[in-house]
Amino acid sequence: MKKWMVRFFALFLSFSALGQKAQSPNNFNTLLWQISGNGLSQPSYLFGTIHMLCKEDAVLSDSLKKIIRNCKDVYLEVDMDNIFEMMGLLKSMKMRNDTTLSDLMDKKDYERVKTFFQEKSGLIPFSMLETYKPLLAVSTLAESSVPCESAVAMEQLIMEEAKRNNKNIKGLETMAYQAGIFDSIPYKIQAEQLIKYVDSSSVEKDQESKEFTELADAYKKQDLKRLEELSNKNDVGVSNFTDLLLYNRNKNWVEKLKALLPAKSLLIAVGAGHLPGDKGVINLLRKAGYTVKPVRNLMTPVAREI
Repeated sequence: MKKWMVRFFALFLSFSALGQKAQSPNNFNTLLWQISGNGLSQPSYLFGTIHMLCKEDAVLSDSLKKIIRNCKDVYLEVDMDNIFEMMGLLKSMKMRNDTTLSDLMDKKDYERVKTFFQEKSGLIPFSMLETYKPLLAVSTLAESSVPCESAVAMEQLIMEEAKRNNKNIKGLETMAYQAGIFDSIPYKIQAEQLIKYVDSSSVEKDQESKEFTELADAYKKQDLKRLEELSNKNDVGVSNFTDLLLYNRNKNWVEKLKALLPAKSLLIAVGAGHLPGDKGVINLLRKAGYTVKPVRNLMTPVAREI
């Protein structure tokens, strides 16, 4: 049960990084950044994750493993190792007031969406999904687009490495908060985007696989600018809610980090889409007085960095 919930939650986290406007803030590609200065006695590190990657491509660099060994705590967007929080998440995933997808669509659209999920997802029974917020329901389809036998979240690998090194795993925000964000986007708008997603996927059957491959390739190249471009290109219609899904959360995280960073060395691992741009975590940390420098991060088993 816990493994399934981690897997599902990692899928819908991906919606948090849509619509970011960015420029690559370094002259070499990397997902790993050192945070120092501003009175810190020891550096901390920021790492950009991706919430789904083919298992054979999902590798932690020696640089990142060393940081995990030496840091005090590991912070993810949420504490995905907290089973009690996982259980509480289920309630937050459902639409309010007993709303279901059938309340948001005409009968023809509803039946088309239902058939699409039943034929393609195979992840969760549609009887459960039809009570979920529509954009969260869309995320359950992501796994079926992966052109490989199995996929993992980079967060999962980081958690496993942290546990091997007896490190505390914590979250910058709660799962219930993340799921609750979608209550601020009208369910009707979410339902319209779900219908568009189903229609486009039905017409272009290979499009999802192509988009995943492009995204995974940009991630493996650690190209933040390209990741931003693909996020904009593959926008699921929620760009009007960028402040809600992205910028406000970046700001909240940096405010929390101001209190956490002076006390101990941390690894902070959040979706790569949160890092770049004027309102991204990197720039917000710099505006707060910290020095944030790129660190080469060779994602191969033989890498030797730092």
